[in-house]
Amino acid sequence: MNPKLIAPCGMDCGICVGYLRDKNKCPGCKEMDAYESSYGRKCIIRSCQTLRNNKMKFCSDRCEKYPCRRLKDLDKRYRTKYGMSMLENLEDIKKLGVRQFVKNEKIRWKCRKCGSVICVHRDFCLKCGEKRLDKLRK
Repeated sequence: MNPKLIAPCGMDCGICVGYLRDKNKCPGCKEMDAYESSYGRKCIIRSCQTLRNNKMKFCSDRCEKYPCRRLKDLDKRYRTKYGMSMLENLEDIKKLGVRQFVKNEKIRWKCRKCGSVICVHRDFCLKCGEKRLDKLRK
């Protein structure tokens, strides 16, 4: 896990199934050219003009629309389906800084059995099958 893997929306690409899989591995939202994948082309947040025009690293940086409807919808979907919040991530980044956030993510998403990263899109470790215990932090 590293700070370059934290997407503008607050997603830690290091815990995404696209990044963790062996075949057709995604390099993460910040590393991927928007036209490299169909997901990159479809992501409304990655193509946000406010982010681009203001050279912002994260949606929570100086955006007057933060949190916008798109980010709220994404957050709701991830809270409901995967037990993770983009908005909480962005608030933690603001409060702690991205480096401390990443350190905390390493602990939070580490498999207690084998030490690999647990995927947010699955409730288990992709390496050993160990079940993820926590869901939302709050």
